[in-house]
Amino acid sequence: MKLPTRLIVMLRARQLARQLRGIERSIRTLPERSRSRLSSLALREIEQVSSGDIPRLYGTTPDARHLPWGQGTEASYERACSKNPEVAMRGIALWMAMAYHETRHTTDPRLQPQYRQLMQLLREMKEVQATPDASDNWMQPTRSSQAA
Repeated sequence: MKLPTRLIVMLRARQLARQLRGIERSIRTLPERSRSRLSSLALREIEQVSSGDIPRLYGTTPDARHLPWGQGTEASYERACSKNPEVAMRGIALWMAMAYHETRHTTDPRLQPQYRQLMQLLREMKEVQATPDASDNWMQPTRSSQAA
């Protein structure tokens, strides 16, 4: 019984790693303003997913509840690959939320790197969100206007 379980976990870890590389690539191509917005969306999605009965099965059809992981990461990854920027952004946020809930309590060493990478990506996005945008300070007086 251990061999099939190990094989399933190994395949899942590879799948999540591949998807994470695609998600990270998509995020890196976003302008800073969009990354800040994505950070807010991801946080909201994480909260939304955690409010469900079984967060890792969020978005999974009732007949597929017996699966070791939900269908949410697959569906959200497809959305993240969309040519429509709004759909892609929502897909990325949902994928990050689903992958976070799926990997956060893992004890398997094959899934822990994905969790750490995801947390690093979320931290980077949080830092972008915390950095004030120059366009947000357009009404603040400059030193030269204060001297006048």
